[in-house]
Amino acid sequence: MPSVFLSPSTQEWNPYINGGNEEQYMNLIADRMEPYLRSSGISFNRNNPNKNANGAVADSNMGNYDVHLALHSNAAPESLAGKLRGIDIYYSLVSQSSQNLANIIANNFKIIYPIPDKVNARPTTTLGEVTKTKAVSVLCEIGYHDNLQDANWIKNNIDTIAINLVQSLCDYFGIPFINAGPIKYGTVVTQNTGLNIRDYPSINSKIIGSIPNGDGVTIYGETDGWYVIFYKGITGYANSDFIVI
Repeated sequence: MPSVFLSPSTQEWNPYINGGNEEQYMNLIADRMEPYLRSSGISFNRNNPNKNANGAVADSNMGNYDVHLALHSNAAPESLAGKLRGIDIYYSLVSQSSQNLANIIANNFKIIYPIPDKVNARPTTTLGEVTKTKAVSVLCEIGYHDNLQDANWIKNNIDTIAINLVQSLCDYFGIPFINAGPIKYGTVVTQNTGLNIRDYPSINSKIIGSIPNGDGVTIYGETDGWYVIFYKGITGYANSDFIVI
């Protein structure tokens, strides 16, 4: 199953024009992403808020993540302060996967951002969180926090932005997006055989583990007769017919 390193901004010194700061609101978005990541079967870790971007890259590269997702908001140059709006998704010039992910995120943001033609995927050769990560990486500049309209849009759409980002990750990974609900717990009930854990909700998908009859599992989400489950370090899909809540 896919895994993501979430890297919301640690730049508390970048104030929003309507109060608060970049670190605060990017972390709120990451907070709201977590239940949807979990319910959709995407495992994740977060950056250390006491480290800078180089520290986030180092921590990300110590793991085995499929995607490094950096979350930021932007500010215009002093001469244009408060006058710019838009969303930029930065990708690596040397990674087709990075560009693909950036395009998916940008296209989905066009659906929720009030000025769709101001949403762009852009290449970068200088942003370390894009160019120095082992995982496929993009950096999202979600609006301009020195522009009152953008700052208000971010503050009023934390949940919508979080859901949109998780939907984009699901699109990139080719898995279904599953709405978050309460975490449940169940017991496997079979004919004394193990219940397969799969990497996609289909009987034709790859088997990545097995749960013995009678063992308990954690249930994060449900889609079309399959549960997204966690069992002994494995996240995957299991047939809901054989799990009793």
